[in-house]
Amino acid sequence: MEQKVEQAYLYDFYGELLNSRQQKIYKDFVFHDLSLSEIAEDEGISRQGVHDLIRRCTKTLEGYEAKLHLIEKFRGAKKSVAKIHTLAGEFHSTHDEQLLDQIEQLSNKILEDL
Repeated sequence: MEQKVEQAYLYDFYGELLNSRQQKIYKDFVFHDLSLSEIAEDEGISRQGVHDLIRRCTKTLEGYEAKLHLIEKFRGAKKSVAKIHTLAGEFHSTHDEQLLDQIEQLSNKILEDL
């Protein structure tokens, strides 16, 4: 399951860089949860051909992430926003001004990373 989630992130961020055939097969495998055999039958190629294509696409997409780090930055920003949300809730309860400082630091970090 974890691998499918990672493949979904890779496709969401970099999928448009694949050609249309690669996109279709990759989406069928990752998002539509079709088996290699089902895709092979639909595409008129071997199961091994589908497997190899998906493996190559994943490697290509991972290469983009290794160079651009967009998913890594997204995950960092998402984590920081969740922390800001928690701190804002705490501030509403306690009115502790130090929480505002933490929120400001986190928001500045997000802006710097973007």
